[in-house]
Amino acid sequence: MQFEKLIFLSMDNTCSSPLAAAIYQNLVPEGKLEIVSRGLVVLFEEPINPKIVLVAKNHHLLLESYRSIALSHEEITKETIILTMSKKQKETVLEDFLEAEYVYTLNEFVGEEKELLAPYGEGLLEYEEFYLSLMQMVKKVVLRLHGIEV
Repeated sequence: MQFEKLIFLSMDNTCSSPLAAAIYQNLVPEGKLEIVSRGLVVLFEEPINPKIVLVAKNHHLLLESYRSIALSHEEITKETIILTMSKKQKETVLEDFLEAEYVYTLNEFVGEEKELLAPYGEGLLEYEEFYLSLMQMVKKVVLRLHGIEV
C-alpha cells in the first residue's frame, strides 16, 4: 500500500507523538508522505512537555512552538496510516474512527514486542533514553515504509 499520510498518535499529543513526527521529518525531510502528530484526548491546545523540548533541542529538533492537536475524522483517508504509542490507543482509534483502515501500534509496526512508554515524571536522563529508543523505532518505520536505512 502506498500511503499519503502518516499520523503518529499519542494520548494527549504533548510528548511521544510530536517527538516521533519530528524525528521522522528529520530523517526523511522531503518526501511524498505527509507526517503529522495528533492526540486522542486534546481538550485544548497545550505546549509540548518541556523535557521533550529540551531533549529534542539537544538533537537539533525544534519543538518549542508545537501545540497539541486532536485527531479528527476529516484527516483520515484510505491512504492514511496511524501509528499509536500504545495498544489501548490503537483499540480506541479502531472503535471511534471507523474510517481508519491502517492502524498499528508503533512497536507492532516495526516488529518489537514491548511498547515504548514515555517517561512522564522522570528525569532528563530517562527522557534522553526514551528519545534514543524512539529514534531506533522511527528508523525502522522509515525502512519499512520506504525501504531505506537511515
